[in-house]
Amino acid sequence: RSVRLIACVDDRDGMAFHQRRQSRDRVVRQHILADAAGAKLWMNARSARQFAQSEQGLLLVAEDFLDRAQAGDFCFVEDRSPAPWLDRLEGLVLYRWNRRYPADAWLDVRPGPPGWTLARREEFSGHSHERITKEVYTR
Repeated sequence: RSVRLIACVDDRDGMAFHQRRQSRDRVVRQHILADAAGAKLWMNARSARQFAQSEQGLLLVAEDFLDRAQAGDFCFVEDRSPAPWLDRLEGLVLYRWNRRYPADAWLDVRPGPPGWTLARREEFSGHSHERITKEVYTR
């Protein structure tokens, strides 16, 4: 196990609808960058576009980022199933919007027992959402 996954989901673990992310929030992006501070943060080009130009140097961008990630790296996933890499995951950071949105793409890695332990939960105000819940899971 080596990689820590980051995803943003609604109350039903939905991630996207008609290939559009359900939501984006600049405060969540700040949290994501803080989570990965001192480590590598991988994502695809589509996800990288939501980060500011000044933040682009902090990102590693590749379409096969889940294959490239190494021990201790973070991977931000918005539009693909991380299930094929489940055996490589040591951590999961979920940002929950605390709402239900239409979805046609869901996070298919289910945190919680068996296998996952909720290490930390916190709530904060985002830019687009009054309440966002951050859940950090470990294995």
